[in-house]
Amino acid sequence: MNGYKRFVTGVVLLSVFTGVFARGACAAQKEIKVVASFYPVYIMARNVIKDVPGVSLENLTPPFTGCLHDYALTAADMKKLAGAQALIVNGAGMESFLEEVAARHPGLRIIGVSEGISLIKSGDEANPHIWVGISGAVKQVKNLGAAMQSLDPAHKEFYAQNTADYAAKLDSLRKQMHAQLSSYKGRKIITFHEAFPYFAEEFGLEIAAVVEREPGSEPSAKELAETIDLIKNSGGDGCVLFSEPQYPSSAAETIAAETGLKVYVLDPAVSGPDEDGAYFKIMEKNLEVLKNAFRK
Repeated sequence: MNGYKRFVTGVVLLSVFTGVFARGACAAQKEIKVVASFYPVYIMARNVIKDVPGVSLENLTPPFTGCLHDYALTAADMKKLAGAQALIVNGAGMESFLEEVAARHPGLRIIGVSEGISLIKSGDEANPHIWVGISGAVKQVKNLGAAMQSLDPAHKEFYAQNTADYAAKLDSLRKQMHAQLSSYKGRKIITFHEAFPYFAEEFGLEIAAVVEREPGSEPSAKELAETIDLIKNSGGDGCVLFSEPQYPSSAAETIAAETGLKVYVLDPAVSGPDEDGAYFKIMEKNLEVLKNAFRK
């Protein structure tokens, strides 16, 4: 009987310790919450983080927000950051709210995906639209993959494989677009705002003019007049005019009406569907738009 009691007591104690261990293991495996600052960074993160157990990803800003020039954080945005371990940002001056975030969430790790990338200057400031050039997007993805391995070393192999797979797909897209656009090197384009310097550099295009000089604002009458005069004085000079799907087309249409140029839509990939392959769909559409525009 005493032996039986000792056996039962042992089972009970084992159960207690097993329960304590299980709870400790669950605590150790607490979900890692990651937030991305805006759409292009979010799509990169989707591909780098996908299928990694115990990691959640959320887009900080609504997907229709577009670029974050002068974006002011809302209460809903701050709520998303509560409890997050990391905020993934484009950096290079895109997110003007980072000091506020760091002050209000001192324990939050901020991952900048543009570290070590050579930046193009737009006036006196660096242009942050690195992802629009595919080579830049590849570098950003690799930066993100390395940062996630550091943040969550237990799943290092997942991040390494996801990063390699996505970077390879991006490189394949880059080669495809280079092959189909190589005969258009040197062509002049007029863009709606400063989103395309990396894209133009990637494919050997020349940006003849930018309609909207101040990000996030409608071009002034003076800016419109200057762009129209530039086109007229050069006789068009083979320029192609591009607006963007995220902005009203009225300014571009005014220029088109005054100069006779046709308006095409080129997408800087700052908004779109919530899916892994979104960047490819956008760039493949851009490829077709460019080929159609340059053939005219």
